[in-house]
Amino acid sequence: MWVLQGEEVVRKDITYTPGLYKIYDEILVNAADNKQRNPDSMDKLEIDIDPEKNLISVKNNGKGIPIEWHKDAECHVPTLVFGQLLTGSNFDDDEKKTTGGRNGYGAKLANIFSTEFIVECGTGNKTFSQTFRDNMREKDDPIIKTMTAAEVKRGDYVKISFRPDLERFKMDRLDEDTVQLLSKRAYDMAGSLAFIPGKKLSVSLNGNKLKIPKFENYLKMYNGILKRPRLLRS
Repeated sequence: MWVLQGEEVVRKDITYTPGLYKIYDEILVNAADNKQRNPDSMDKLEIDIDPEKNLISVKNNGKGIPIEWHKDAECHVPTLVFGQLLTGSNFDDDEKKTTGGRNGYGAKLANIFSTEFIVECGTGNKTFSQTFRDNMREKDDPIIKTMTAAEVKRGDYVKISFRPDLERFKMDRLDEDTVQLLSKRAYDMAGSLAFIPGKKLSVSLNGNKLKIPKFENYLKMYNGILKRPRLLRS
């Protein structure tokens, strides 16, 4: 597999769990889909991987999730999106697709396979946060607050943080191979989203901005022309 080793993308033999990689990727794909739907409003994607705390978080700006009560589901919309199955909209197999979501699962599987899953979002003048625990069996009541003027100015955002249920993946920690594989996926996001029109997307990994302004720069990482992708300290 191609992985991020230090500041270099390399190909090496690794041991990893596809299921864990998949739930992580579901969260990233949600953010990528948001960039495709809202190219003129989303310009930040922040990915943080902390193996010591077994904590992964993905935050993006752009158009947020409505913080509204859904009458039919009898819950707030963010709870519906991340905490109830079969509530998606991408069902038509005959429809041409450029986004990755499908059939109402996606990020909910990350919730189900996590010991803790935290949803935070802000839109308009409100913020919403809710924590799910024990593989989505338990959930706290959502906390809804009014944004300060400074928060309103920063705009909409969505942040998902989760602790993978390592025992279910027959793991005892986020090991080096796994972290390197997950980290390389941040470069995939930066490269594959670089061509989308609208605001230029800034992708960061653990606080470091990835210097991949064009898709061509991303390709060079794999043919040896660009051995060391540059990292910019934020």
